[in-house]
Amino acid sequence: MINRKDTEFRFTATGIGSIPSLDARESCLNILKRTPGIPFWPQLVKKSLLEDFFIQFSEGLTFLNVKEGARVLEVSSSEPESRLTEFYEHFLAEDTGYFRISRDHAAGLYELMDLVSGEPGQYGPFIKGHTVGPVSFAAGIKGADGRPLLSNPDLKDALTKGIAIKALWQAGELARSGKRVIMFLDEPYLSGFGSAFSPIERHEVIDMLKEVIDYLRERSDVLIGIHCCGNTDWSMIIDADPDIINFDAFAFMDYFLLYPDAVSRFINSGGSIAWGIVPTSDFKGTETVEELRLKLEEGVARLKHIGLDPDLVARRSLITPACGMGTMDEKSSNRVLELLSLVSEEMK
Repeated sequence: MINRKDTEFRFTATGIGSIPSLDARESCLNILKRTPGIPFWPQLVKKSLLEDFFIQFSEGLTFLNVKEGARVLEVSSSEPESRLTEFYEHFLAEDTGYFRISRDHAAGLYELMDLVSGEPGQYGPFIKGHTVGPVSFAAGIKGADGRPLLSNPDLKDALTKGIAIKALWQAGELARSGKRVIMFLDEPYLSGFGSAFSPIERHEVIDMLKEVIDYLRERSDVLIGIHCCGNTDWSMIIDADPDIINFDAFAFMDYFLLYPDAVSRFINSGGSIAWGIVPTSDFKGTETVEELRLKLEEGVARLKHIGLDPDLVARRSLITPACGMGTMDEKSSNRVLELLSLVSEEMK
């Protein structure tokens, strides 16, 4: 198994997932150019309904289907119990192939693998995948009663297990590249955690995340990250015990550093931070490499102030965009990747 304390990143750049491009090959070539150390496969959210954030990871989850005429998933009203039974039969058999992500649902995954496999020596030593996280998945799908599946214990459990085994399939697929696999659980829903409208408790979030993390760790040599692009209870995320935490360092650095003891404990135990240093939703196009580098250096200095060795922080630091780029225009998203690459070179 991977010893995360031996992992060194030193501000290597990677991406989150979604991009606005319609061309899988051109997208992957650009990703390999800008983030060769940790290439990631692109979610082409504007190319196909099947690459939607939720729908992309729904294959094999027999109790779900795409709602007709809408870009949302719903619980199947046809023989729900037998569909759930069918799901568990494949899950308990660890039939990962049944839960694969097909090319129609993730053209970028297959294109990236083709390109990296063709010239493996040019890239690496890491490769990054990603999946919708279990909490956001259960929060984003409603049952027949109109309530999120977070409120349905049986379906919440099935969704969590479904994400775990689909992530295991993906990790195995990416491992064929010969690179060390990093898998991010994308949890945008946790940006609203703790509000009056959040129907889930802290311990439930930790349990759902840990179920996926533990499932993967027991069956693969994958490094696991959790991505949340807003403010959240970061001590809760740390308690779920991921290897990497990815946060919006451009807009929410102050909030992340409100947890100095938890952050210090996390890094000293071998955890890494993925600084989302290039803005996405707030991108103006006037950002400079120097501005972003200084902001990142400020974050490292503040970690030094709480007692962390700057060299240790550097070894345990990646950089990313603040969030996915699927809602941006293509010119802006390309500039984000360019800035990311340049900041990484400066920090190294």
